[in-house]
Amino acid sequence: MTEALYTPAGDGTTYRSGPLTVGPWNPGLQHGGPPSALLIREFERLPGAWPFSIVRQTVEIMGPVPVADVTVESRVARSGRSVEMVEAELSAGGRVALRARAWRIRQSELELPPDATPHVAPPPMPAEDTPLPDTWTAPLITALQMRFVSGAWREPGPATVWARLTIPLVEGEDPSPLQRLLVLADSGNGISNALPPSRFVFINPELTVHLTRQPEGEWMCLDASTIADPKGFGLASSKLYDERGLVGLGAQSLYLGPRDLKANPT
Repeated sequence: MTEALYTPAGDGTTYRSGPLTVGPWNPGLQHGGPPSALLIREFERLPGAWPFSIVRQTVEIMGPVPVADVTVESRVARSGRSVEMVEAELSAGGRVALRARAWRIRQSELELPPDATPHVAPPPMPAEDTPLPDTWTAPLITALQMRFVSGAWREPGPATVWARLTIPLVEGEDPSPLQRLLVLADSGNGISNALPPSRFVFINPELTVHLTRQPEGEWMCLDASTIADPKGFGLASSKLYDERGLVGLGAQSLYLGPRDLKANPT
């Protein structure tokens, strides 16, 4: 059986988290990408009054997400004739770990002038996959087929990488292109780290993704850079692509601290 990031528990709202959801900071905690993708899946499935496009999602990380059963609940917070806001919460162990909001806009067919929809070509995709270094410890990365255009593992500075999720987000389902994009979007601070990860943590308490169009296909590209401030915060910003071109922009506010921090900052 093909391994998945999550397995439905049978009640429609609870999912068992698989071992490949684990991130780089703690072997018992999830990377932010899989639960963010699980929330965008919820927004894709939540019924609306009309056909819609999701144009923005913000995930607020209220605390660490354990590798355990998680429950997802959603609702329409504000509905209208053309736009609506939807909200969702992901809980684990009786505690809300993530809160998300998204804007959904009613789909239409418009004839727009060419200069209103400029094409931004994607970075070239390398022919070969990038080997994982022996020092990399995030199991989620092993669920991704990755090809670096620029930058490299464990090297500080901006980086651009193509990636394809090789297993289902939820068992028995093909991930949607938007779900694939959200799995990757939370890695902007990781691939473009401005500080040595052996000495510092750079953890994002939130992730915001704005879309220029709906993504297509399986391969997604993350072109990211990070700016750090000595007062203990930073910003990781990214351009997001599919094989056709630009699909959106991502941003992560960052908490910066020493690597040996004992207490969880969130």
